[in-house]
Order: sequence, then C-alpha cells, then structure tokens
Amino acid sequence: MQTNNIPLHSHISERSAQLRDIAAELKTELLGIDDVIDRVMDTVRAWYVLPEIINRPVIVNLWGLTGTGKTQLIRSLSKKLGFYDRLIEVQMDGYSNGGGMSVGSMLSDSAITEGMPGILVLDEFQRFRTVDLDGRERKVEHYMDVWGLLSDGKLPPNISFLGDMERRLAEAAYREEYKRLGAKSDADEDDVVVERLFARQPHNDQSKFALSPYQAQEFKTTLKLRESIMEIMTWSPQDLHGRLVAFMQDPHAWESDYSKLLIFVCGNLDEMYVDAASRVEDCDTDADVFHAMTRKLSLIDVKRALSERFKPEQIARLGNNHVVYPSLNRATYQKLIEVAVRGYLEEIEASSGLRFEVSDAVREQIYVNAVFPTQGTRPVFSSVHGLMSAPLVDFTLWALEQGAAPGQVLSIDVNRDAGLLVTRWGDRMHTVPVAFEISKLRQRTDPDMRAILAVHEAGHGLIYALLFQQAPLEIRINMATFSGGYNSFNALKVKTRGNLLDAVCVALAGRAAEEMVFGKEFLSSGSESDLKLATQQMAAFIRHAAFGKRISHVDVSTEAGENINTDVASTNAEIEAGLLTQYERAQGLLTANKVLYLRMVNELVNKGQLEPQQIREWLGLAQQEAQKDALEPFEAKLREFERRAA
Repeated sequence: MQTNNIPLHSHISERSAQLRDIAAELKTELLGIDDVIDRVMDTVRAWYVLPEIINRPVIVNLWGLTGTGKTQLIRSLSKKLGFYDRLIEVQMDGYSNGGGMSVGSMLSDSAITEGMPGILVLDEFQRFRTVDLDGRERKVEHYMDVWGLLSDGKLPPNISFLGDMERRLAEAAYREEYKRLGAKSDADEDDVVVERLFARQPHNDQSKFALSPYQAQEFKTTLKLRESIMEIMTWSPQDLHGRLVAFMQDPHAWESDYSKLLIFVCGNLDEMYVDAASRVEDCDTDADVFHAMTRKLSLIDVKRALSERFKPEQIARLGNNHVVYPSLNRATYQKLIEVAVRGYLEEIEASSGLRFEVSDAVREQIYVNAVFPTQGTRPVFSSVHGLMSAPLVDFTLWALEQGAAPGQVLSIDVNRDAGLLVTRWGDRMHTVPVAFEISKLRQRTDPDMRAILAVHEAGHGLIYALLFQQAPLEIRINMATFSGGYNSFNALKVKTRGNLLDAVCVALAGRAAEEMVFGKEFLSSGSESDLKLATQQMAAFIRHAAFGKRISHVDVSTEAGENINTDVASTNAEIEAGLLTQYERAQGLLTANKVLYLRMVNELVNKGQLEPQQIREWLGLAQQEAQKDALEPFEAKLREFERRAA
C-alpha cells in the first residue's frame, strides 16, 4: 500500500514524527497540561496518520473549568496539523452562530469536503442540555442533527423541509394552473398569508413564488448546491422543483458523509466539580490542594455529570474518550506569571533599552492577588497586565528623565503594606501605587475576629486529625471571599458507619471549641452552616444509610410508585440524640487535648493558616504518600474472614 506515491511505512513514520514534534511544541506553549496533550495526541494519531482507515468520526471530549486552555489547545493543534482552514467551531448554546442553523448547514458551507478529514469543535456543550433539572426531556430545536453526526458521521437531508418545500411548490403550480385557465382556487382565499410566506409579487409573473433568504439557505444546504443564496432566490418554481426531483432521485446525493471528522466536544461540567469546589472559595483555596482534588475526577464522574444534562443514549454517542482537565497547580501558575512578567519586561527593553529586574516578592504578590484556582488562567493575565503595564511605563519615563541610559539595570520591588511598587536606579527611588485588593481583604487586623476564627477552625481541624488520623488539607482564617475561615478535608469515596459518625463529630467541633474557650454565653452564630451540615449528615446516617434503629430507607416521597418508607417524623428524635452524642464526644476530645489545641489556635492567630505537615508533626501522624479513598483495611479483614471460614 502507498499513500500519495509514498511507501506506507515512510508515510506513517513521517506523520508520527510530526505528531511528536507538535506535542513537544504544545507543551512549551500550554503549561501544566502535559498529560492532557499526550491523551489528545494518542487519540488523533490514527486519524492523522492514516485517515483512510477511519470510517466514523473520532470523538475527543475535553472537560474542564473555565480558563484551563481547552479551546486554545484545539486551535493551536489545528494550525500545527495544517487544518486551520478546515476547522469549524460551533457554540452549542444554539444562538452564538446565528441561531436556527443546523450543524450540517455549517459543515456544508465550510471548506470541509464530504468524505475528507476536517475538525469540528462543539464548544460549551453543557449548554446543549436535553434533560431539565428535574430529569425530564427538554425541547431543543437547534443543532439536533449533531447526534447523528456523533453516531456515524452520516447526515440525512432535512426530510421535513423537503416535504414542506414539495408541498409549497405543488401549491404554487396548482394556483398558477387555475389562473391560466381563468379559474379561482381555494388557495387564493389565503392570498395575503401566501404572499407573506412566499414573498409573492402578483404583477410580476416571474416573482409569484420566491424563497426567503432562510429558505434559500436551507434549500442550498439540503440539496448541496454550489450556487449562491441570491441566485437561488431568483429561481422559478419550475427550476426549484427540477432541482428537488433530481436530488430525491439520486441515491448518492441523499446522505452527507462526514465520517472522517475529528470532533472535539468541550465544556464545563459544573456538576463534576461540586464536591471539590463547594468546600473552598475561589481565591482562598490553595492551588495545589484544588489541583489534587480535580485530578481525582474520572470517567465515572464525567458520565455522572452528563447524566444530569443528557439522555443515556446521547451520552453513549459521545463515546468513552473523556479527558478531564485538572485545575492548575501552584508551580504552573508561577510559571505563567513568570512568562507574562518577562513578556512585559522584554517589551520595555526593546522599546527603551532599559532592563528591569523584578523581585520574588513582586511575583508572590501577583500570585496572591491573581490566582483563583477555580477560574483558570484568565485572572492571572489580567492581573499581570494591571500590576505591570502602567507601572512599567511610569518607571521607564522616570528613569529616562533621571538620565538612565540603554543597557542600565533597574530593580522593581514591592511595599505590600503601603500598596506600592518601588523601582530603584542607583541611590534613587520612585514609587507607583498599585491595588493589592485580595491581600488587603485577607488582612484581619481585629484581634477579636482573629481569635474567634482561630478557636473555631482549630476545633474542626484537631478533631478531624484525631478521628481520621490525617491532617486537614487546609486550615485558614485569612479569607478574602467571605468573613469566616475554613477547613478542607480529603473526600472519601467509601464511607462507613464509623467515619460517618466521625464526620458529624468534626462538623460540630467548631461550636464545641467555642463553648470550651468562651462559654455558652459567648457562642457565635458562625456555626449555623456547621449545624446544617451535621444535621444533614446525621439524617442521612439514620434515614438513608439505615445505620439507626431501622433497616429501611426513610425519605419524603413525591411519587406514588416510589415505595419507600415515608415515616420521617419518627426519626427526628433519633437524629437529635445522635447529634448530641457527637457534640459531647467532640467536647471530650477537645478537653483531653487542650495543649495541642491551643498550639493550633495560636499558630492560626499568628500566621492565618496551618500547614498540614506541622499538624502531622504535632500529632505524630504518618506521612501519607497518597490520599486514600477508603480508610478502613477492608482487604485485610476479607483475608481474616477467609482464614476463619477455612
């Protein structure tokens, strides 16, 4: 076999080498997503190297938070593959591409030839939901041909449009024949309506029937015509009918073949990130912690999130090649900041000849004020622009006025407390005010506020560490996005009777700590969300997990056929008793560990956060290499049971 007169092995070798080079280039351009790039390149390999063997579209699903580089990766890859002129991007909200159009019509108007490779991007796919929030089927009028395209790449013509057009053409011919014979048809009674629909002009025989621009576009797309819309609108009913009959009698023209497409399905599945993102706030969570959370997301998480928006048979058409973008870690954000800052410094040097060296303190302040882990890279670039562009111009003008010459070096540092960027040239100094808004919001100068937050959050953190034998992922009181503090814990996928009760105890520990330190009269209202969470957990413990006195699932039923135990009221007393038991348990543990607890409180008061490693050292906890999905030694217990049974 040969491809374009090139021996097959040479062709495969050359194309494979090109893909390796492209992957390497992409990794230098798009930071922090090397694994994603490798997955995508592996998927497109056969499509790019030997498109002859592809007989249905290759589908790559990219899911991730906003600003993680999904669209940028596709566009850059398309350019490097030489397909940018055969790339179509469709915003699946149904309106951004003009509304009312089908995906097939956009393909027919593009440079992608039937039966040949091309790249189709279905962006913002989560907005194309076909199931509403209650799980009922939702009426969708836009782009419904996409499901056939995802199935086998074959698009049938718009049958309803063809039938409607045939009927209208027949009606027009019927009317003209009656008028030719001097008779009056029933259709003439609706002459005003017909004129509005078909743009009739009664005094011009050639214009008695005409297509609207939309109809002409649909006619052109459905019949795969090359003539312009303007020309089609001038055709007579006889011309239109002739084209219609010829199309319907040609079996080869009946189906549009886009089976060699590379289709990227992209979107943000918020449901997939609920457990990770709901426990922390945008700019207050640690990037490494959030990165670790999102790296745990799997194919099952994707399918579960999709099931809340689409029907099962539609999810099946997306295939199983789902690539989940993790959020970026701290090191990646730092590289992005370095690249962005260096870009501004190089521009200034190229235009003025002056060289500026930026201190690490400036970079750290950019990080602190720019990184929102749940929002990707966009806030970083906008913040770097705001903090560097105008001050650099000001510094350059000042330096030139002071007599600085090309090639001379100036330093840039920061005075965070004063909100100033400072440049120095020799013994001279110049400052520019800058807005470090997030830093200011995090500074809790009120000692009473710091005390109450530290007492509360240290309570949660200590009890979690004692019961789960691992340090919280984060404990912070210096917050920008809300007035409290927070603990962030490892999410378990396997929850037992024991650790469900432990979780209730942890949720109540903040209030128990306040009562121990301040007394009942000075309990704050900051435990409201904790009490809500603890009540939910204990209710689920008794009603849903059946760990109370009953073995049944107890809930409120809305459907007669659900067949569940609806005796909810009788479980309330058991829930309250369980909460009280766990509250007293938290009090006992705090009292027994006062010295360690106070050490944690004072660390929070002084530094605003507690590092996991510090907590592990204080409690003598083992260094855990990887977060576990289940804490209990189930495998060992199985083997023990096996030995007893033998």
